[in-house]
Amino acid sequence: MSLKVAVNGALTAITALPTAAALTDGNLTLLTTATASSSATLTFDSNINSTYNSYLFKFIDIHPATDGAHFQVNFRDGSTDYDATKTTTFFRAYHTEGALSGLEYRTADDLAQSTSAQGIGKTVGNGNDECCSGILHLFDPSSTTFVKHFISTVNVYENGDATHNHNVAGYCNVTAAIDGVQFSFSSGNIDAGTIKMYGVGPKQS
Repeated sequence: MSLKVAVNGALTAITALPTAAALTDGNLTLLTTATASSSATLTFDSNINSTYNSYLFKFIDIHPATDGAHFQVNFRDGSTDYDATKTTTFFRAYHTEGALSGLEYRTADDLAQSTSAQGIGKTVGNGNDECCSGILHLFDPSSTTFVKHFISTVNVYENGDATHNHNVAGYCNVTAAIDGVQFSFSSGNIDAGTIKMYGVGPKQS
């Protein structure tokens, strides 16, 4: 995209403005919104394809029915099951209302070549004002050459009255395309909350 400038201050010298398509590299296009109401899962099984080279999920006020349940994600790689093989890392920072704090890697919360769901927001409180919010970014899910990377940051009102910032990264160790993403709690339903899925950047040709 060439930069259009005014010549000698004369705005009439600008003969064309950049098109909207030229300005979309970092844009988010909302594709799907899912709202929980005592839902066992929130599932995204359409619009995840080669249209965009990455997809962003935003979690807004995700409230569990069960106190201390873990908010988690899993991926579908072409079958009917959400069980793509994953290898991940997990670390957290936390600060309690009583002023205890820490930063730690959590070996109990990572995965090594596992088909299990990955916890991304641990021990979420189910009090009336408790929930978790955050994002997950999935990269190039339609690639049939490379593994599929993802990163997630979720902030949790932990059921012990603390803020927990949980950071997860990893990859689905499959060459099949990822065509579905599913969110749930480790126990009980998603009582309330909203997840939005966006395509990132311009549509691919």
